[in-house]
Amino acid sequence: MKLWNHGITARLLGIGLTSLFLWSAPSAQADDPLIIATASPAGVYHVVGRALCRAVDIPCRAQPGDGSSANLRGLRRGELQLAMVQSDLHQYATLGTEGFRNDGPNEALRSVFSLHSEPFTLVVRRDAGIHDFEDLQQRSVNIGNPGSGQRGTMLRLMDARGWSRTNFRQTHDLPADQQSMELCHGNIDAMVYTVGHPNASVAQAIRLCDAEIVDVQGDFVDLLVDAYPYFTRASIPAGLYGPDQQAVETFGVKATLVTTADTDPDLVYRLVASVFDNFTRFQAAHPALGQLTPQAMIREGLSAPLHEGALRYYRERGWLEPESMISERNEQRRLAAVRASLPGE
Repeated sequence: MKLWNHGITARLLGIGLTSLFLWSAPSAQADDPLIIATASPAGVYHVVGRALCRAVDIPCRAQPGDGSSANLRGLRRGELQLAMVQSDLHQYATLGTEGFRNDGPNEALRSVFSLHSEPFTLVVRRDAGIHDFEDLQQRSVNIGNPGSGQRGTMLRLMDARGWSRTNFRQTHDLPADQQSMELCHGNIDAMVYTVGHPNASVAQAIRLCDAEIVDVQGDFVDLLVDAYPYFTRASIPAGLYGPDQQAVETFGVKATLVTTADTDPDLVYRLVASVFDNFTRFQAAHPALGQLTPQAMIREGLSAPLHEGALRYYRERGWLEPESMISERNEQRRLAAVRASLPGE
């Protein structure tokens, strides 16, 4: 066997390492699309994700998935750039509580902005005799697929009511895009959905299988809303799904857009600027976005710190104070507290 010339070997090795480096880092290529993880293709998350992609002036794709919990874990593993998640699971992941207890706090999670409200929606077959949440006992109910926000909210509500799966005749783990047809086929009596309205899956159930939306109220709901800041009381307007649909009183969460501290600040800045510089056009993408205001979007439902790219834009617009002003005010408060603690003060 002949030995290679050392100079040639070195040059070939250098070329090989360079090629490996370029191949192994596709995210660095300028033409790679921005990926925004959403949830079921049937839900408002995916519609809003597509609207976000249309707003930004770079290649972008809304990616369907298994929902909030799955998105948050994908972010933590470095598999995702940006994701839409429910405000309750947003907080759990930030603090490392509930379903994220084994993961611990995600100190790298960052908020971009919050989006539409998502009422907890209970859809039932009219012939099932279900008029409120209490009537779900010993019925067949879809509680949502593992990793979805609707399942997380349902489990929290069940806990507040003191229920477990044994309170139902059957529980199902169907994803959102399958549950309305299962309701129509009589395989389930009720389905729950934490979603912005109007929603195509809810509309399908009402149109095709004579379903209706019922109230979710009671002392246990009041307890839940009072105990957790990411829950709010919510309503679904009358007539949204036809002239016979009554106004519904329930509770809900907010959709939020999140990323990680490692995401390029310029990329986040461009996305945020694209949305707010063309805000009216963005709101027109779906009725659930119509009531949004910038002030609420940068303050409500956000547990993780704001990403530095988002912060830069908000401060340029004067919506948040510069860091120097915040630091100065905090220092003044600290000195005032010290002076107040001195003898004679």
